[in-house]
Amino acid sequence: MTEETVARDDKTPRTARGERTRRALLSAAAEEFGEKGFHDGSISGITRRAGCALGSFYTYFDTKDDIFRALVADMSGQVRDYVSPRIADARDGIDAERIGLLSFLEFARAHKEIYRIIDEAEFVDQAAYRAHYENTATRMAARLAKAAERGDVRPDVEEVHAWAIMGMNVFLGLRYGVWDDSRPAEEIAAIANALIEKGIGKRG
Repeated sequence: MTEETVARDDKTPRTARGERTRRALLSAAAEEFGEKGFHDGSISGITRRAGCALGSFYTYFDTKDDIFRALVADMSGQVRDYVSPRIADARDGIDAERIGLLSFLEFARAHKEIYRIIDEAEFVDQAAYRAHYENTATRMAARLAKAAERGDVRPDVEEVHAWAIMGMNVFLGLRYGVWDDSRPAEEIAAIANALIEKGIGKRG
């Protein structure tokens, strides 16, 4: 039984080699869609970049839409996995938001294609687009709620605050991560964090 046959039923790799192939396809898709956009990007372009046979693509994905949907979820997960461990070292809830933005800026600078891919998801796959932001906001709201329990921030923080901070981070990432990354990320994070501290920081 071949690797392709094993994976065909649910498209989930069952071997380490299969996972490497799927990962190579997703990485290639990020390059293809990041450079050409969804509509001009192609399956053949993805497989060429990945160094895979066309048949290998269909082992793990049914269509171009399918790999794009998987890519949006994958990139969202990469952001989470990059940011979360760094936030764990924060001094308090306010510092966690500084580290969160700093880490996101670092990620955006290394993966500039994320903005084009996520933005196009609004028109290619609305559910994936919403899930990206809703999941991020949910994590942020939970983080703020825990900070409020510890007394790090105001006790009335809620979902609106999470979406407001996320919106700020998204556009700072665009301006200082994608359009121009010459300004130190630490400086950007510190300026934004001062704004957050004045807004939701605990009152003296």
